[in-house]
Amino acid sequence: MSRAFVEAAIASGIAANPDINGASQDGVTLTQVTQRRGKRESTATAFLDPVRKRENLTIVTGAHAKRVVFDGDRAVGVDYVLDGRTQFAAAREVIMSAGAINSPHLLMLSGIGDATHLEDHGIDVVHDLPAVGHHLQDHLAVPVIFTIRERISLLAAESKAQIAKYLLLRKGMLTSNVGEAQAFVRSSPEVARPDLQLIFAPVEFIEHGLEPPPGHGVTVGVILLPPKSEGAITLASDDPFAAPKMLANYLCDDEGNDLRVLIAGVKRAREIMREPAMARYVEADMWPGEDVGRDDDSAIERFIRGRAETLYHPVGTCRMGIGTGAVVDPQLRVHGVQGLRVVDASVMPRIVCGNTNAPTIMIAERAAEMLLA
Repeated sequence: MSRAFVEAAIASGIAANPDINGASQDGVTLTQVTQRRGKRESTATAFLDPVRKRENLTIVTGAHAKRVVFDGDRAVGVDYVLDGRTQFAAAREVIMSAGAINSPHLLMLSGIGDATHLEDHGIDVVHDLPAVGHHLQDHLAVPVIFTIRERISLLAAESKAQIAKYLLLRKGMLTSNVGEAQAFVRSSPEVARPDLQLIFAPVEFIEHGLEPPPGHGVTVGVILLPPKSEGAITLASDDPFAAPKMLANYLCDDEGNDLRVLIAGVKRAREIMREPAMARYVEADMWPGEDVGRDDDSAIERFIRGRAETLYHPVGTCRMGIGTGAVVDPQLRVHGVQGLRVVDASVMPRIVCGNTNAPTIMIAERAAEMLLA
């Protein structure tokens, strides 16, 4: 069915593009993945596992960072909690890689952020840096779901035959990354680059995959790529174990562009599914439903607002740049202090038009080069 989706997308007017990470992003292809022998290859297994036994490397797991410790304006280490006890790790330089949610949270707990906000929570200010936690961007996804006639979706992946195939051969349905095919398209001819990503999954993907599918089906995830809406991460308290406040601000841009793009994306997904290559599998339109007309923008908007969810790509809360809107400089050093860098997706000045995994690895590799230099 994933190959059929590619065929249907081409029939609908989308160009075939075997390498969407190449010179041009426009087009449709089977998804490129980071896997080894049928299993996700994470940065932990690819980069960390081979060097775990180095004498100059200590890995501490199950720990919770409390704050970066400063001597004046220089970071000298990190306080962390392990087995209920606070411990201190000294450092010539601290590299913070806690992600777009936790990196700004940890900076604020350490006294770096908007001074008024920190003082409101009783935190001593090390450096007044108002941009910390702001400019949060994320990819918003809308699942367009269709039931199918045959019992051939990933709902069958937990059969004994598929489990045996995976354990013995590292092949079969259990090697699926779920989003097996995808297309990058433009919501209108006037757009300068793709602003929609259509991810095909040969299964009904409901509530982030946490709700069991009621039957066999397929999903086209409609992804808003360069959102104009921005949110923020702020403190809930000075307790390092309390989660920060997260305001995503989805669909809140003044011009309503984000919503218009998603409406166009839902329409495009339904068009692809009507092409013969996919139509032969489809039984019914489950979401948004047969009662929602193809050109009923108001009904599609209600569907989007009711079903949209994160694609887990938050970025921008410690954005790189120069000036009042930035947190780190082009070498990823935190403005206003010494001995502290942020190396994760939070430093992206704007969200990328695609998945964030590979770009984040690139940021880390560039940071390693900077450190060695």
